[in-house]
Amino acid sequence: MGLLLVLLVAMIGAVPLRSEQQQLSTKECENLGFTGLALCSDCTTFAEYVKDPELISDCRKCCTEDSADAMSKVIYSGALLEVCMRRLVFYPEIVGFIEEEKDKFPSVKVQYTFNSPPKLILLDDDGESKETIRIDNWKREHILQFLRGKVEMQKLDIVSITSMLALLGKHIGVGKFSQHLGIIG
Repeated sequence: MGLLLVLLVAMIGAVPLRSEQQQLSTKECENLGFTGLALCSDCTTFAEYVKDPELISDCRKCCTEDSADAMSKVIYSGALLEVCMRRLVFYPEIVGFIEEEKDKFPSVKVQYTFNSPPKLILLDDDGESKETIRIDNWKREHILQFLRGKVEMQKLDIVSITSMLALLGKHIGVGKFSQHLGIIG
């Protein structure tokens, strides 16, 4: 009976806990593209936008538990998509995003930096970098979903609206424009 108890204790000690077994090294996480996406609540938010189980699993292997879910709710003012122009040929999904989808996000700028792996640099209201996420292996739809959830759409300021109204007035004529707005009966 004593030998059985010793064997049972030895077996339990030899089996790693689930969370320990799934954790990856920092280098492995960087290679998967999870630099800066450190909180597990971010993976939960990420899962709401990206419907790729393998990508979500990789995120969970690279995250650390957080006590509050507040950071996952953060919406950034803008983002830089940083990539090396010479390496773009190796990332057709990112090229597709830049050429066909990027204009849907006026607060996202593309920055070509020599030898830089593709990454999203998320910015605060002052344009300061707050979070960086490698996107080497992301599909175009993953980039779109992530940006829709984490980057606010650019707000139009009064100067932009005034400029657009002036251009519209010139285009359709001031009389018709004023009638359309209900200024002149």
